[in-house]
Amino acid sequence: MAKASATLAYPDRFYAAVSYLGLDGSVPSSVKQLSSKFSNDTALLLHALHKQATVGPCNVPKPSAWNPAEQSNWRSWQGLGAMPSIEAMRHFVKILEEGDPSWYPNPTNSAPEPAIDVQISSTKAEPSVENGGSFGETMTTATEDGRLMETQDKDVVLENPNTISVYNQWTAPFTLGQPPKARYEHGAAVIQDKMYMYGGNHNGRYLGDLHVLDLKNWTWSRVETKVVTESQETSSPATLTHCAGHSLIPWDNKLLSIGGHAKDPSESILVKVFDLHTCTWSILKTDGKPPISRGGQSVTLVGKKLVIFGGQDVNKSLLNDLHLLDLDTMTWDEIDAVGSPPSPRSDHAAAVHAERHLLIFGGGSHTNCFSDLHVLDLQTMEWSRHAQQGEAPTPRAGHAGVTIGENWFIVGGGDNKSGACETVVLNMSTLAWSVLTSVQGGVPLASEGLSLVVSSYNGEDVIVAFGGYNGRYNNEVNVLKPSHKSSLKSKIMEASPVRDSVSAVNNATTRDIESEIGVSQESKVREIVMDNVNSGSKVEGKSERIITSLRSEKEELEASLSKEKIQTLQLKEELTETETRSAELYKELHSVRSQLAAEQSRCFKLEVEVAEVRQKLQTMETLEKELELLHRQRAVASEQAAVNMNGKRQSSGGVWGWLAGTPPPKT
Repeated sequence: MAKASATLAYPDRFYAAVSYLGLDGSVPSSVKQLSSKFSNDTALLLHALHKQATVGPCNVPKPSAWNPAEQSNWRSWQGLGAMPSIEAMRHFVKILEEGDPSWYPNPTNSAPEPAIDVQISSTKAEPSVENGGSFGETMTTATEDGRLMETQDKDVVLENPNTISVYNQWTAPFTLGQPPKARYEHGAAVIQDKMYMYGGNHNGRYLGDLHVLDLKNWTWSRVETKVVTESQETSSPATLTHCAGHSLIPWDNKLLSIGGHAKDPSESILVKVFDLHTCTWSILKTDGKPPISRGGQSVTLVGKKLVIFGGQDVNKSLLNDLHLLDLDTMTWDEIDAVGSPPSPRSDHAAAVHAERHLLIFGGGSHTNCFSDLHVLDLQTMEWSRHAQQGEAPTPRAGHAGVTIGENWFIVGGGDNKSGACETVVLNMSTLAWSVLTSVQGGVPLASEGLSLVVSSYNGEDVIVAFGGYNGRYNNEVNVLKPSHKSSLKSKIMEASPVRDSVSAVNNATTRDIESEIGVSQESKVREIVMDNVNSGSKVEGKSERIITSLRSEKEELEASLSKEKIQTLQLKEELTETETRSAELYKELHSVRSQLAAEQSRCFKLEVEVAEVRQKLQTMETLEKELELLHRQRAVASEQAAVNMNGKRQSSGGVWGWLAGTPPPKT
């Protein structure tokens, strides 16, 4: 900000800028004239801000279609909505000072510098402070009761998180330009302080437009794209269907769009490439066996490799397979990981920690939503589950996440009943969950299918959310400035979660104590500065007391730090004992498992033998029945034969007796 311009207060400061640009009627004014000094977008914005500051919100009808220049002016003015006049003035001056820092000495019709009296309760005469200080300039003013109060110049309202100075709270910044159509299941990525947003779903229709949001001035614009031919050998254009549920990854000043649901899906997953220099789309040629086509998968960039997990294929079958795409060799590789993988799912979130561990959280099936957390060791390719700390988030699908340091921020999602209102944070070193902030239900942040990116503003990280669906489609932008900052390179999950928890407790304790020292010193220094208004002797006396107090506080904090270190050593000793006991228990468990396996094998053999014996017994019972039947038949046959024999004997004796003259027996 120009230093000289700080001597003018609003609205004179604004009118001086207007006079400098010739918008006060001294010379003919037009957007074309402004375009000679600024870009077309900046000229349109300046023209709209001037109208907003001098006329007010746009109430004029939309110009006819045959006049595109007037339509552009009208859209820029209409986009400012109900912005207050004074805020439009500040925007106007801020943009001018950024484009032409030396503008102030040149105005032809500047107004005299007004003086604003500021009462200061001091024995010494202090210079008056104008109500137009530059950004970050501190002004000391007197309140009605005579107390001093420090305020900051209101130019803070001008750019990115604009009026946002509070951490860990979502806010909706004022955006310029034509925003994209409301949607969800789109993709978003940041390259060079610009958020690119591609595709998505609106009312069941897949979209294929590409928009960019400049995160420096919060201006939307649509990117006019074209498609290059599939190869130099053929003139047929590459097929780039509209899609939703895809993943957008920044890579080497390009955008990679992986997978996604489409109206006419291909058999295998497609990787589309957008070149930011030529504004062209093309299809990436790969080797190896690509995964089947899918949407709702997670794609994570780990070094120079893309890790793809899960999703839903064209037949609506859920997947839990794992694939790698090497961006150096452009080769696909299917990974057969060991351990228990996550159940088949889609619309989950994934993050990588320390370039080694892939974390999978949540997601959904056809009937349920999940809240489980799985970890894949990318070196050993082994899935595992670890004990978590804090209250785990509710089951959800369709959420989004970004990582800042060792913290994984997860926003949105839902369980088919309601949207998730909490913004939760997972410390990937300690696997400790915490709730950062909450919003009311029904707002865009409690939506499914929203996008989440992380960027930088004024040296601080900001998280930007866009779109989503929570009963209606959204195209709002929301920003959060997290206070979580960590430059530690953690060593989580290399051995066991318990060891990582101890390390994290030690690190967190050290950081907290150091931050307390810094905050305490900063507040005391501020008190010293305020006391400088009083007499020099009082300042020196109070400074000595404050320094003495700071030293005593520092000693107390150092003592507390020593105690924490001792407790940490004790925890490490307990951890060593626990690991030793765990190793012994593991050996015993392995031995018991071996014995159990041997017993199971023996039982199986015995069951087979018992089955054979039972079969033999059944055969013997059948034979005995047949033998008994034969005995009976034989007995019957013997009796019948005896009867027949007796009958023959009787009949033959009577005949021979008659022949021999023997009289028959008397009856």
